[in-house]
Amino acid sequence: MDFNSIPVLINVGFFVLAAAGVWFAGARLSVYADIISDRLEIDKALMGFVFLAFATELPEIVTNLTAAIRGNGVLVVNGMFGGIVMQTAVLAIADMAVYNRILTLTYLAYRSINQLQGTFLVLSLALLLVSALIGDIALVGHIGLTPVLLAGLYMFAVYIFMRYQKNTQWQALDTPDAQQNIAPKGIKSRFEGANTQKLVYHAVASGIVILVAGILLVQTVEAIAYQTGLGSSLIGVTLLAASTSLPELSTTITAVRLGAHSMAISNIFGSNLLMVFLLLPSDMFYREGLLLESVDKSARFALIAGIVVTAAYLIGLILRRPKRVLGMGIDSWFVMLFYVASLFVFYQLR
Repeated sequence: MDFNSIPVLINVGFFVLAAAGVWFAGARLSVYADIISDRLEIDKALMGFVFLAFATELPEIVTNLTAAIRGNGVLVVNGMFGGIVMQTAVLAIADMAVYNRILTLTYLAYRSINQLQGTFLVLSLALLLVSALIGDIALVGHIGLTPVLLAGLYMFAVYIFMRYQKNTQWQALDTPDAQQNIAPKGIKSRFEGANTQKLVYHAVASGIVILVAGILLVQTVEAIAYQTGLGSSLIGVTLLAASTSLPELSTTITAVRLGAHSMAISNIFGSNLLMVFLLLPSDMFYREGLLLESVDKSARFALIAGIVVTAAYLIGLILRRPKRVLGMGIDSWFVMLFYVASLFVFYQLR
């Protein structure tokens, strides 16, 4: 469907409907994941890292693979790496949405598995940056060595996290009181009486809605940016980035409102690591050569920025400063300001 040929007002209507669909489905998905993890005794951080991350990345998976099939390697790598910074900045917004208005997100998320996830993410981005600087090596045909190694690292990370969920060697001594961590049941209470199988079906249906509405969201934003002349402006770039991160924003905010703070952080770290994993299937579908040969200055800066913002939250998770400053933690303020500054750098490098 050619959205550029549709009147701009109709595209705006499609955009509003798609955004509402993504937001509603993302919010419900977090509720289902929270209840299912309680019933099946699955670690919430692991649930966020694997299940929520995969569901919210579905639109990006389709759009990136489509771009790879069309031979647009620059779009693939810039879309992947640029999205990492935006998705991490979602945690700053989630910090403002924490139900407890006194404590910070990184204080409430006291599970050490979040630190392990962030460390694996920094390692993956650093290895990817090294490969982007020195060049990739063809392994089989047009498939590079780096995407294969990073895909293996991702699967190893998931294996480690599954074994780590019951680890008791690293535990926070200073944890929030039970009363401080209570969140209102709200919508969650409406589904606590449903059987687990039904909740799983609802979760799958929510994932499908995120997939369809998310793809529609990206396409309508691109059409609106083109029709209004905003496509080459900073506003156009920001609007597109915000639309692609809307599933993560919805699920993460709902998770923190439910009190599932570790699941919220795992959702973002997991989504970013999944982005790195997607290099392999994208490289397989990209037949113009090695995909990492398409990495330009913008993509390299995006990798560096991704390492910086992830490291900032790792520091926050280790220090665990409880006090907010103007509604957010210091780490969230740094990430938000760095993200805004990075937008201007991206615009200059385009």
